[in-house]
Amino acid sequence: MSRADLVVGADGLARCGWVGDDPEYSRYHDEEWGRPLHGDRALFEKLSLEGFQAGLSWITILRRRPAFRAAFRDFDIAAVAAFDDADVERLMGDAGIIRNRAKIEATISNARITRELVADDPGALDRLIWSYAPAPGARPSALSDVPAVTPEATALSTALKRLGYRFVGPTTMYALMQSAGLVDDHVAGCWRAA
Repeated sequence: MSRADLVVGADGLARCGWVGDDPEYSRYHDEEWGRPLHGDRALFEKLSLEGFQAGLSWITILRRRPAFRAAFRDFDIAAVAAFDDADVERLMGDAGIIRNRAKIEATISNARITRELVADDPGALDRLIWSYAPAPGARPSALSDVPAVTPEATALSTALKRLGYRFVGPTTMYALMQSAGLVDDHVAGCWRAA
């Protein structure tokens, strides 16, 4: 294990090295990342934010999450599914979010797909995503042991793409699996790994 695999915060706790010294990253790491997340709305939000993150750093999205939540009506599936061209233009003018037309339009389209998926079957998105959770494996001993993509993430990506979802590539889906707790990639020695 290299020194970069873990960082020790001012509170004396060892954390996964990707946290660095950013207080928001520390809070996210400690309170959210790797903890099981359930619910169609919560997972739709996570799916949407991971899509916006593609090509960017997660801290960029995390710092803008309050603005994303305001702009996308707290990721209420029905509300986002009802967005129209005027909403797209409103979002394109919102400096608080990532103003990428393709990602904005994909989020609205994904909301419409999700609305249909869960209309007669609440919990369907939750069950779909969690059906791809891998069996628990060995705890990574170093950040270099953490994969960028797995067969399960690739299969989840394929299943979502078949339904018409966009910005759900295998790497993005593995990031979702990590952040929503389908996998636990806290490295050995991290206080959350205990």
